[in-house]
Amino acid sequence: MLLATPVAGLAVAGLAIAFAAGTGKASSEVLFSGQSALGPLIAHSAGYTVGALLLLLACKGLAYGASLSAFRGGPTFPSMFLGAAGGIALSHLPGLPLIPAVAMGIGAMCAVMLRLPLTSVLLATLLLASDGLTVMPVAIVAVVVAYVASARLMPSPAAPATPAAPATSPAPASSVRAPEKAAG
Repeated sequence: MLLATPVAGLAVAGLAIAFAAGTGKASSEVLFSGQSALGPLIAHSAGYTVGALLLLLACKGLAYGASLSAFRGGPTFPSMFLGAAGGIALSHLPGLPLIPAVAMGIGAMCAVMLRLPLTSVLLATLLLASDGLTVMPVAIVAVVVAYVASARLMPSPAAPATPAAPATSPAPASSVRAPEKAAG
């Protein structure tokens, strides 16, 4: 652990530098939890190309995985940020508006990471404030699909090892006594 933590830190720094060099965006989008960067990401989503969003997803996702293994921090805000970035990337598809795509991404990522589907719908709905109520149905569908898919893909837990019952061997025939007759 003593050696793995600095190596993980260097990997996260390398990912942040690669993202900044590849896109011209701030490296803080990869480095920090995303709590303060989530609003500006959605507000300035038109300034991101699909390639920049995919690079952000790759770099932030790898940095997030390394950080969960070696550093302090929780799973909520980075998963919300990754979900929003994925939703923004998918909003470039025909027929998928930005706000429903962001709600779907946030809800799905939270459901997969937190394993709390109701909380994931609530987070996606409340985060989008006035648009939250109108996008709640698509957020619910995204959360259910993500939750079921992650539950299906997750390996089943190993069966607990039960201690073997001590083997009882039948008593030898010579030690079995015949019942005695009552004297009468």
